[in-house]
Amino acid sequence: MKSKDRLFELARRAGELALDKKGEDVLIMEIGSVSPSIAEYFVLVTGHTKEHLQAISDHIEENLDLKLHHVEGYETGRWVLLDYLDIVVHIMTPEAREYYSLEFIWADAPSFKIGDGDEQNKDQDQ
Repeated sequence: MKSKDRLFELARRAGELALDKKGEDVLIMEIGSVSPSIAEYFVLVTGHTKEHLQAISDHIEENLDLKLHHVEGYETGRWVLLDYLDIVVHIMTPEAREYYSLEFIWADAPSFKIGDGDEQNKDQDQ
């Protein structure tokens, strides 16, 4: 198992890679603090079209130094899930992100928004 610091750095790198392809509203959630059996981190990203989601997904897969375990939703264009076991990247359209509301479901998990300047602890902004 990788150290928690290393996993956080990889989750942040996945978010930065999403930003490279104009992903929006990038949020890292420390899901392991509330449900360690799922993963250590979720990375949530918004994209706007099937092609945009695929471009973000491809860029992360090609550049993240971590073995990809499983991909779901790549062909559907609403929600692409990249499962790296300890890190799960969710790339969703605005409609899917609002409908599934992972931020609300896992609201107890510490979360960190990246992009638009320096990284911020979302919980401190509220």
